[in-house]
Amino acid sequence: MSKRILILGASVLQLPAIKAAKRKGFVVGVADQNINAIGMEFADVRYCVSTIDIDGILRVATEFRADGVMTLATDMPVRAVAKCASQLALPGISVEAAEKATDKAEMIRCFADHSVASPWFYVIENKADLYASIDQISYPCILKPVDNAGSRGVILVNHRDELETAYTYSKKESRSGVVIIEEYLKGHEVSVETMTEQGETHVLAITDKLTTGAPHFVEMGHSQPTILPLDVQERVERLAVDAVDSLGINIGPAHVEIMVTENGPKVIELGARLGGDCITTHLVPLSTGIDMVGATIDLLTGREPDLKPIYSFGSAIRYIGVDGGRIKSVEGVDEAKHIPGIKEIVLTKGIGDTVKTISSSTDRVGFVIAQATDVRNAIRICEDAMRKIRVITE
Repeated sequence: MSKRILILGASVLQLPAIKAAKRKGFVVGVADQNINAIGMEFADVRYCVSTIDIDGILRVATEFRADGVMTLATDMPVRAVAKCASQLALPGISVEAAEKATDKAEMIRCFADHSVASPWFYVIENKADLYASIDQISYPCILKPVDNAGSRGVILVNHRDELETAYTYSKKESRSGVVIIEEYLKGHEVSVETMTEQGETHVLAITDKLTTGAPHFVEMGHSQPTILPLDVQERVERLAVDAVDSLGINIGPAHVEIMVTENGPKVIELGARLGGDCITTHLVPLSTGIDMVGATIDLLTGREPDLKPIYSFGSAIRYIGVDGGRIKSVEGVDEAKHIPGIKEIVLTKGIGDTVKTISSSTDRVGFVIAQATDVRNAIRICEDAMRKIRVITE
């Protein structure tokens, strides 16, 4: 009898997991509050339930008789995944670990308690907390919500007189209203993709990151393998494993964001799930041959995952951003697709859509992905394609 897996989320972010589970022969259940979401058409069983409705998801998982529950690249469903694992005796992290991994305040406190190198911080629940901390804060610093992603609400503050305005901006993107003020880390930013099996954490890839920089630090590109020196890579890997261990993550994937500063690597934050932005769905397979999505499906349904690299190539993604306005035309995509090494070009917005100047990941209009013999050539191929694509706004 085929095993049954429940996947939380049916958006384009979860689609690779849904398709991979189908290829592996699973009976696939999908839960999403949008019954018309793109992933629903690939599911065997569909449930119209929000992925953050923990009790609702538990009822669905019980009804579906799931052998495993997972989400791909979004944080908040991790809590429902953990609840199902706990209540239904399925493979998965604990409820406590899920709560720490989805609340940036609890997470950074945990790093501090376990001496995991990370920024100084203040957790701000209200304006009284802000005023109580204001004399201890040094500048520049970063403000961010404790419970959002995609650079929403993230802002750099250079001077004390900017703090209240920045707090209002960041708080608006916080579901709970809680914000963190933390040290502004400068250096070489990377993410680390890990998989924990039987309590042992394996580092599968280190990804170099390109952002817009201040004030919002929106991610505009990633590439593998990292160009960091080997000795620095080793320190980054050890720190990533320590961060995963500190939260009590004993099974499954994690996506650890780290800044390599002049004083050594420091953890920014982590997600107890697969990395988004096509990192685990595209870049890791293109650079190593490891199917992280498939491995996660296997691990969370009681199978042994295959984590062995097959080859070593370079892979890269670059995101397309434009000045704000209404998209009038898009040119050069077909020409860019014919560049050797280009693996995928996707436009997430089209003619007639209104776009903003980039302040979060939702403002990006598309991406290009490339593979080459080494990472520098993969980046060059992406950039060649980007030069040919013209998104014209009015």
